[in-house]
Amino acid sequence: MTAKFAIIDSNRLTSIGLQHILEDIIPIAEIEVYGSFEEFVMNQSNEHVHFFVASGIYFENAKFFIAQQRRSIVLVHGDNYPHLSGLLTLNVCQDEKSIVKQLMMLHHRGHGSDAHGRETERPMNQSILSERETDIAVLLAKGYINKEIADRLDIAMSTVITHRRNIMTKLQARSLANIIVYVVKNGLVSIDEL
Repeated sequence: MTAKFAIIDSNRLTSIGLQHILEDIIPIAEIEVYGSFEEFVMNQSNEHVHFFVASGIYFENAKFFIAQQRRSIVLVHGDNYPHLSGLLTLNVCQDEKSIVKQLMMLHHRGHGSDAHGRETERPMNQSILSERETDIAVLLAKGYINKEIADRLDIAMSTVITHRRNIMTKLQARSLANIIVYVVKNGLVSIDEL
């Protein structure tokens, strides 16, 4: 089953970047990109799970998006935006890892999670990775680089690289974002630890 998402933003680079991140972390997603609200309305099928919408477009068309409040995520640029109660926001002016972390936090806010931000749904199959690969995946998700992981685990850097390659293959990961999602969904790391 495909989940449909709409990105509504006139900034093409923001849209493409977010589209790639969403495709990486939600492989079943069908991402539709619109450059304006008018283009979105002309093609809108009301099957979208979420709308990622530029703040200007959101406020210009607030009546529509307020009616879809639980499905609407406002794309903001930086931390200097007014905080509005009940409004879901995503800061697109940050690195990929931070965007993925913020997306996971939004997911947990909308779904069950425990006090530490760990999902209470049934976790994915953790046996996909060996114990050492799991250790390395956790450290990668926390932001450690290959050399730091090698030093921390007292193994050769070439071993870390080999394990990292195996992790990417086993998880069918295209980027670090997939590894972050895996470790968070399996309760190996809480969002706060990232």
